[in-house]
Amino acid sequence: MNKKVISVALCVLLYALCFYVEAQQPAKIPRIGYVSGTGDPSNPGPYVEALRQGLRDLGYIEGKNFAIEYRGAAGKAEPVQGLVNELVQLKVDVLVVPLLPGIRTAKQATKTIPIVMVAQVDPVATGLVDSLAHPGGNITGLATLQRDLSGKRLELLTEVVPGLSRVGILRDADSQTVAIGFKEYEVGAHALKIQLQSLEVRGSNPDVEGAFRAAAKGRVNAVITITNNPLFRNSKRVADVAIKNRLPSMYEGSSWVEAGGLMSYSANDLEVFRRAAYYVDKILKGTKPADLPVEQPTKFELVINLKTAKALGLTIPPLVLMRASKVFK
Repeated sequence: MNKKVISVALCVLLYALCFYVEAQQPAKIPRIGYVSGTGDPSNPGPYVEALRQGLRDLGYIEGKNFAIEYRGAAGKAEPVQGLVNELVQLKVDVLVVPLLPGIRTAKQATKTIPIVMVAQVDPVATGLVDSLAHPGGNITGLATLQRDLSGKRLELLTEVVPGLSRVGILRDADSQTVAIGFKEYEVGAHALKIQLQSLEVRGSNPDVEGAFRAAAKGRVNAVITITNNPLFRNSKRVADVAIKNRLPSMYEGSSWVEAGGLMSYSANDLEVFRRAAYYVDKILKGTKPADLPVEQPTKFELVINLKTAKALGLTIPPLVLMRASKVFK
């Protein structure tokens, strides 16, 4: 056998061997980085599970064709930026970020990793994207219209609480996102001729009881809580203290009502996070974030806790009950 034939045979053998070795290598599993403001490793919370469910609905199997790199800030604002940077350093395939500080950090930290946001604020007005139809850059996702619903929440309270004239706004005084929310409530209150009282708390263990003492001193008729990490982690405590002080309470998500709050009006948060899976799917299949328009919800849910209403001696008007998407009894 001549040298040329031997060389060709060796090349064919090496090629076949390389092909075999490559075939034996496990396929690279896409990693989805997820930053939660309220969860921790022992209790990730319902939103990351909603994202997982959304991916399963699209045919994904965790551990086979996707993995989630989860990071939770446990209700503290400080670690969020560090957690986002950690996931960027890991070079995950997609980042899912539901927090304004986290979205901004991700935008500054990477121009290449696709970012799927779930934004409570207007993403155009806050400079996160160029426009809803053409977000530009590496960010797209969903805007929940949380802030746009502030006036509607106040309006619903006027229908439920007779003689409503003064509303306390329970809020984290150190949060920039919450400050935006408070301004929206001021606009709504002015239109309805309602006075507002700012009930400010700080830190990961907010003085909820002190805030409600201030509410009683200010003679407020009801309280609205602006959602953020520390307060959300204390949702049961907030609801219990509101009942103890016999104050009707309005919230920005159904989880609060499930914890004992009186009412909420918002987009369906779990549905929003399930929908975020659609964006992850499109991106993993090659679509650029700039080519995926930012979505806004078209349906909102009014959720009412009748057990809490009874504890407060409050009768929910039939017309309001008829509009409720969900009622806890």
